[in-house]
Amino acid sequence: MTKINTSLHSSRRKSRKAHFGAPSSVRRTIMSAPLNKELRDKHNVRSIPIRKDDEVVIVRGRNKGREGKVTSVYRLKYVIHVERVTREKSNGQSVPLGIHPSKVMVTKLKLDKDRENMLERIAKGRSEKAERSKKVDD
Repeated sequence: MTKINTSLHSSRRKSRKAHFGAPSSVRRTIMSAPLNKELRDKHNVRSIPIRKDDEVVIVRGRNKGREGKVTSVYRLKYVIHVERVTREKSNGQSVPLGIHPSKVMVTKLKLDKDRENMLERIAKGRSEKAERSKKVDD
């Protein structure tokens, strides 16, 4: 059987090297978070690279159900920090908890011109693909 995607390695060693040695631009796409049902229907997009000031709800782990705004996207560690999701240190200082973006759901997007263009571009491609599949069926 041949490989489906020749640009990706099926070797565990090489896949891990690619993941943990990825440049910031690639980490951005890896750090994508799913959108909630309303946003998914509105934009016709399932997930989007997370960004500061997006509003999210945590869907997995000890903090499940907690909501807040993304305060920072820590690409080096593959985590995001969410407002009011912190942990007390032994000296009483509070530090933000790192959460992987796949474990949160975006409830409100911070839209700027670039992001709107990206969503538009993806939705346009999806609608064209749907039209092509309709023509093949007919």
